[in-house]
Amino acid sequence: MGFELWLVFAAASLALALTPGPNSLLVLDHGARHGFGRAAFTAIGSVGAMLAMVAASMAGLGALMLASGEAFLVLKWAGAAYLVWLGLRLWRAPGLAARAPAAGGAARITRRAAFGQGALVMLSNPKTILFFTTFLPQFMDPARPLLPQFVVAGATLGIAEIGVEWALGAAAGRLAPWLIRHARAFNRLTGGAFIMIGGMVALSGNGAAR
Repeated sequence: MGFELWLVFAAASLALALTPGPNSLLVLDHGARHGFGRAAFTAIGSVGAMLAMVAASMAGLGALMLASGEAFLVLKWAGAAYLVWLGLRLWRAPGLAARAPAAGGAARITRRAAFGQGALVMLSNPKTILFFTTFLPQFMDPARPLLPQFVVAGATLGIAEIGVEWALGAAAGRLAPWLIRHARAFNRLTGGAFIMIGGMVALSGNGAAR
């Protein structure tokens, strides 16, 4: 992918990482209950599982791009529509429910357990593979070597996700109550970002698909 398209992809990756979900809530929970050290391992487990799912998506995507340019273009447009649909869902999503603190304080979780919980929560949603399979084609250029593009895409997604989750873990004590109170507005902000990015990708679709 070219540099300009990578900038759009980086913005989309950051918007994806900022979207409230089960993994971000788990990192917030571990950060508030066990401190940043354990939350950091939770985030590493989450991102490691995410990258494994991205690799699985890219393997199927690479085969499709090599086999049929027309099928790739259809998938690309479907992905743009999916981003807009996801943005609309986020826009209409209700706020997050507060999680009750553990009575008498929570037992300190081990690093291995924190890592495992982060990975399992990410892997528990098989729709993540479907998301990346529709998300990634919009930013791939079939005229360029695929492997370097996949490496750049995976690294960008991983850096955005780990950065956001570590920030959540570090600020968990103060951020969790704010996120719960303002989750509806935050959902609309991230939902609007996905709608805008989907529209941008659709408008630039022909150029990216050459």
